[in-house]
Amino acid sequence: MSTVSVNNCRYVVGLMSGTSVDGIDAAVVQISGSLGDRPEVKLIAFENTPYPKSVREKLFSLFDPSKATVDRVGRMNVWLGELYAKSALSVIAKAGLQASDIAVIGSHGQTIYHAPENEYIDGYDLHYTVQIGEGAIISARTGVPCVSDFRVADMAVGGQGAPLVPFTEYLLYREDNRSLLLQNIGGIGNITVIPAGAAPEQVFAFDTGPGNMLIDGVVASLYAGEKTMDAGGAIAQKGQVNIALFHLLQQEAYYKLPLPKSTGRERFGASYVDWLLSYQRENNLPPNDLIATVTKLTAWSIGEAYRRFIRESSPSNVMIVGGGGCYNPVLIRFLQEEMEPMGVQVLTQEEVGGNSDAKEAVAFALLADYTLSRMPNNLPNVTGAQRSVIMGKISY
Repeated sequence: MSTVSVNNCRYVVGLMSGTSVDGIDAAVVQISGSLGDRPEVKLIAFENTPYPKSVREKLFSLFDPSKATVDRVGRMNVWLGELYAKSALSVIAKAGLQASDIAVIGSHGQTIYHAPENEYIDGYDLHYTVQIGEGAIISARTGVPCVSDFRVADMAVGGQGAPLVPFTEYLLYREDNRSLLLQNIGGIGNITVIPAGAAPEQVFAFDTGPGNMLIDGVVASLYAGEKTMDAGGAIAQKGQVNIALFHLLQQEAYYKLPLPKSTGRERFGASYVDWLLSYQRENNLPPNDLIATVTKLTAWSIGEAYRRFIRESSPSNVMIVGGGGCYNPVLIRFLQEEMEPMGVQVLTQEEVGGNSDAKEAVAFALLADYTLSRMPNNLPNVTGAQRSVIMGKISY
């Protein structure tokens, strides 16, 4: 295997599969410059490959610990490795490159369980996380070193293993004269706060709550076999926010938990969706209204995060939004209604020259580049870790 490294320039692949479980995002990026300062990162090619229906269904079954038996998890770990490798090779070809041109592949994997809260048993803190998609398979099929299983190194030193993207956001987005809010709306919403002229230890980030997860979950249940998401916000657009339900949802304890914090399907997954559907039936709530209400909740939870944890210490005047939520105009409108009265302009990644879909895949490419260079790539102030560590396991 040979790698490109001309004038300290290399090609790296990033793979991301988020909590929405809609498919594999694959990006080829060109990285140049010093990693220790401010590397230059250019997106060369991007592809999204939807999961086959059978894979998606099996993945959702693994979110239930009672169904996530060792044989099913082990099989899916290898199966996803094969699919990730295929996606990596496809996006490399789209970039007009060969696998031998790629220095490293960074793969986040698919989270099937995330338990970041401290749990002490026999004197040991056994908080943990599980991402699958075997890196050894990706490396074997592509002939390229693969960095995977990033989160556990941070958790080993007391961190929550999330969020990880803020490390790369600090490298790529920080400004000397303007404080920035970077909001991702995937399955879960997460925000990164980069004060003007900030040092790494001044950056903070956390999960704001549900992103598209409740919207997708409700839509998939109400329109079984027909829809898996509210494409373009078309359903919410026809509905009205149910104030009684909205106020009830605002009482969720997560929104008041102190920082650092992270969350996932364990809190906002199937059981939460089942409760929402039960409430809808008992109160004869029109489907459109239920979907409008959970869409409003996502926007409100982001605004509440800013009011509760950010506004006083790091007031900002711009929020840049990425992730699938960017393509839901109703959600963006609700978010603007939350943020603009507080003096915060809401912009999408596309409006600032970025790519909402590719952003997290690009991040894991950069994280993997740091891993291969044996350089720390977490932000302890963000994750709660005791110290900086080099995250990721390398398969050759």
